[in-house]
Amino acid sequence: MNGHRSEADAPTSLVVTFPVDRPLITDAGGTVSPLTVAYQTYGTLNADRSNAILVCHALTGDQHVANVHPVTGKPGWWRAMVGPGKPIDTDRFFVICSNVVGGCLGSTGPASINPATSKVFGLDLPVITIRDMVRAQSMLIDHLGIDTLFCVAGGSMGGMQVLQWAALYPDRVFSAMPIATGARHSSQNIAFHEVGRQAIMADPDWRAGRYLDEGTRPEKGLSVARMAAHITYLSDQALHAKFGRKLQDRAAPTFSFDADFQIESYLRYQGRSFVERFDANSYLYMTRAMDYFDLAADYGGSLAQAFKGTRTRFCVASFTSDWLFPTSASRAIVHALNAGSASVSFVEIETDKGHDAFLLDIPDLLATSHGFITAMARARGLA
Repeated sequence: MNGHRSEADAPTSLVVTFPVDRPLITDAGGTVSPLTVAYQTYGTLNADRSNAILVCHALTGDQHVANVHPVTGKPGWWRAMVGPGKPIDTDRFFVICSNVVGGCLGSTGPASINPATSKVFGLDLPVITIRDMVRAQSMLIDHLGIDTLFCVAGGSMGGMQVLQWAALYPDRVFSAMPIATGARHSSQNIAFHEVGRQAIMADPDWRAGRYLDEGTRPEKGLSVARMAAHITYLSDQALHAKFGRKLQDRAAPTFSFDADFQIESYLRYQGRSFVERFDANSYLYMTRAMDYFDLAADYGGSLAQAFKGTRTRFCVASFTSDWLFPTSASRAIVHALNAGSASVSFVEIETDKGHDAFLLDIPDLLATSHGFITAMARARGLA
């Protein structure tokens, strides 16, 4: 059995299942009931439950933010940011990270068993939105007995969740760190996602989303989707510096369609490794959730209205070489926060690492995050 399927059935993490009388009502008009949320925690919750930090993961992330991944055996995906002595210090804070609803690492998703049919959901699961993800997280936070989160932090799709948390539950979020994100998905980003979805659905092994029931997996389609998306996570500068036009294990071109160039070999590796840990239908659901995200549209077209009168303190960060979520997207968030009279700091970090910089050991990002969290801890009386 492949790793992501077994994790969907029996996740290697903490799990809470909410009973049928506590369903998740989705924006699409459907219900998810019973709802299961898989999550990890790190550190210790203090006596007055005021030191909890919720980390929200990105599109292909999961709850294993600071521990060895049970499927890949690799370190947690945000080990630069989360851990003992790190900006999100697990010696000081109680850190929570849950697999989003619609995911494939234990929370209810398309690879989970549908209790109504005893088969996997497949596309029978209602389409999920960022707001649905946040509502499910709120149910988890309630379950843990936490009224107010000290901080909500995340990058990319995780940053979308941060913004949705601050808009939907302003009284429950003391501080927020949305990184390398936007208040809506751009037309270009939707286009890239559609290419990935079509690659998956064009794979004959996709079987109209019923591949797990039929014993197949659309590995080629999912691999191509990952390859296309991975290009958007990097910058032209980073690709040129790392690969240029260097050939892969050969002195001259083969004049074939083999992976002559190192960049081709790298992308093929990224695609192959991805299919071992991720579910194709979850990829469809996650990308669709990002596409539908448009926070201003929920507030009469005014992003400032989403944050009007908020008491949440914000730190917004972007990267100079991120063309997937460029600095202009972060500036739009900052302008809206200023218009809503919010407390906000903003930093544009110089790096050639592209969108994925938020996952890496970028000194300026770590210093900014450490400074913000330290200041917030003093303001909250946690210093």
